[in-house]
Amino acid sequence: MPAIVVEGLERAFGEVLAVQGIDLTVEEGEIYAFLGPNGAGKTTTVRMLTTLLLPTGGCASVAGHDVVKEARAVRSSIGVALQEAALDPLMTGRELIRLQATLQGIPTAEGRRRADDLLDRVDLSGAADRRVGTYSGGMQRRLDLAAALVHEPKVLFLDEPTTGLDPVSRKTIWGEVRALNDDGTTVFLTTQYLEEADQLADNVGIIDRGKIVAEGTPESLKAEIGHPHIQLQLAEGSVVEAEAILAPVGKLLPPKDGKKVLVEVENGAADIPRVVRALDEAGIAVESLELVRPTLDDVFVEKTGYHLEDESEENAEKAPVA
Repeated sequence: MPAIVVEGLERAFGEVLAVQGIDLTVEEGEIYAFLGPNGAGKTTTVRMLTTLLLPTGGCASVAGHDVVKEARAVRSSIGVALQEAALDPLMTGRELIRLQATLQGIPTAEGRRRADDLLDRVDLSGAADRRVGTYSGGMQRRLDLAAALVHEPKVLFLDEPTTGLDPVSRKTIWGEVRALNDDGTTVFLTTQYLEEADQLADNVGIIDRGKIVAEGTPESLKAEIGHPHIQLQLAEGSVVEAEAILAPVGKLLPPKDGKKVLVEVENGAADIPRVVRALDEAGIAVESLELVRPTLDDVFVEKTGYHLEDESEENAEKAPVA
């Protein structure tokens, strides 16, 4: 049975349809990345799937339970770490995790054990008895993740868990997400970072203006928009002549400047020796060569008409530094 099934899910706020009839399926043990800019409908979708917001159309089930009819069963099966961590700044990290265990109905002794284990797992044992208000942004995100795991959920929802974090803190969160998934936890991750989706996800759904515009594995999505291309900087010789020589190798792409040749190749790196040999035999010297593969940004531009990274960088400038 899939971990998450969504059919025609909608959410309207007055006359604004924030989520417009989306369909998706997440298998057990999968990391699914929901990729899109702020305002695309990512957080609204997560709030519906975690029973925090009622859908106005369609249906969804999580861990085999309907998010409307069986909301309590859904909540007992999931862990949730939202973008804005709701952490009491006056409590210590250890107190907060123990409180979460108590709220989940876990016996005191077991709750203490789990709290200690989780604090160690997210590398907060040394800060466990400090007040949360003294934690950095990255530490608070890791603590919130630990709190979401205290009842050992089947499905973990992470809503933009690394937004505003420095690169080191971001990679720490990535490592923990991978470790959790290796242990069998299904992860539904919303993000506005292309690299995050590419690095972590088994499957990616791209959402824009409330609609899913593309879905698949990172590699399959990139393959949809074309093969890799070889970019050559000529040391000497004619670009026109080089293009004529390489035309049988692959599809020629428009050059970026007067001394570069771009040729799309079907076999990626395997075609590089053939390209170099053909030019060498023609006496055309190559100064540099680069194999350029399609990226998720290329996919996003193809599907939406704009660059997600531009949106992400603008939002990052407004985010607090961890």
